[in-house]
Amino acid sequence: MSEHQIALTINGKPQLSKVEGRLTLCDFLRGDAGYTGVHVGCEHGVCGACTVIVDGKAVRSCLMLAVQADGSRITTVEGLAAEDGTLHPVQQALRDEYGLQCGFCTPGIVMTLASLTAGPDQPDADQVMNSLSGHICRCTGYQGIRRAAQKLCGLTAEAPQ
Repeated sequence: MSEHQIALTINGKPQLSKVEGRLTLCDFLRGDAGYTGVHVGCEHGVCGACTVIVDGKAVRSCLMLAVQADGSRITTVEGLAAEDGTLHPVQQALRDEYGLQCGFCTPGIVMTLASLTAGPDQPDADQVMNSLSGHICRCTGYQGIRRAAQKLCGLTAEAPQ
């Protein structure tokens, strides 16, 4: 069993840890670093519940080892809302459009949509639907999630300016 020292920035805070070489990033974030908003579903990269943002890109943290994230900037769902509790626009859109359901899949969907909408270019309808196709909602609450995503991307008449 090999152990490795890693240095990360998680939600803007530096984190130094010693981890086993085989530890997944999702298990590190939940178990070692205490970010329990990272949900572990299928552990095969299929359901999307473990999605976090690593260096600006949405990734499945169950498919990445913690040692691979050494030196990276990671954002979990706990790092999106403002310090005063104001929700991130993605979180607010999901709340407004009743896209939360039981909430198990929600953090992963939030992180995918936050990554998708972070750049200067607005994604088109196909990009939005493709990004959501990698998430499994066991409540089958896709209609609210789809409305929120479309609203966020300016694909509905109710889009924020």
